[in-house]
Amino acid sequence: MGVLDGKVAIVTGSGRGIGKEIATTFAAEGAKVVVNDLGVNTDGTGESQIADEVVSEIRAAGGEAVASYDNVATVEGGKAIFQKAIDSFGALDILVNNAGILRDKTLFKMEESDWDAVIAVHLKGHYCCTRPFAQYIRETNRMGCRIINFSSVSGLFGNFGQSNYGAAKSGIAGFSRVIARELGKYRCTVNTISPGAATRMTIPLSEGRGQTVDPTEFKRGPAQIAPVVAYLASDEAKDVNAQIIHVSRGTVGIMQQPAVIRSFKAEDMWTQDQLSELMPKLVEAKKQNEARAKEDGAAEAI
Repeated sequence: MGVLDGKVAIVTGSGRGIGKEIATTFAAEGAKVVVNDLGVNTDGTGESQIADEVVSEIRAAGGEAVASYDNVATVEGGKAIFQKAIDSFGALDILVNNAGILRDKTLFKMEESDWDAVIAVHLKGHYCCTRPFAQYIRETNRMGCRIINFSSVSGLFGNFGQSNYGAAKSGIAGFSRVIARELGKYRCTVNTISPGAATRMTIPLSEGRGQTVDPTEFKRGPAQIAPVVAYLASDEAKDVNAQIIHVSRGTVGIMQQPAVIRSFKAEDMWTQDQLSELMPKLVEAKKQNEARAKEDGAAEAI
């Protein structure tokens, strides 16, 4: 018995890396999987039939899977990926929005095409794939579905040379918070993963910093992400909703959502003298809160 027995799942960008690990883990846990991947290079160019290889691997292990080569960055592609699940397996319970590309440049050198391509695959891709699923949930009154989206520390903390990627990943976190509210009445949970793993997209970044990375090592490779996503997709996680879960280097943790830390209220329009007095207090309150969060968030050994 697997934790996903009887479930039907779509995993976008599942030809390699984190997505492949999720797709094969889902299948091992009993889910029927749509393996979606254009087979593109990390910058979004080119195409291959890499999804077929993952499907063959799943079937060889006794699981059920079909391949999809549709583009997540278009409305038509999102609809086609959803329809692939319906036509192949008759239903859909789980959507994992994982597909992504990179075009890293500083803003000084970033062309419009670099910005548009990354925003299209990541942020618009989440919209294109989620909307038909959300409509299906409402129209069929299908309860207890799961959506797992992928953000990044680049969007949640910021990372040099990734303004396009960071903007998209930050947007995904906001997108997830909203649809968690909109789908709440159907007991559909929507959670976000903040991953840290050595993949073909991130290894060059590490090598550029002079670091040697072994993606087969548990604490560095993409396999560590998959069990956490499988848990969030399971019935066991029915009460985990609208959260950002960070998974990296053998650590799993929950991230703080935006919240007001300290505030002041005035009866009249703020004056510059008041703001000069109060703004340093607000900044100091944030520093203290961050220090507490850093201490409380330190990983405990298990």
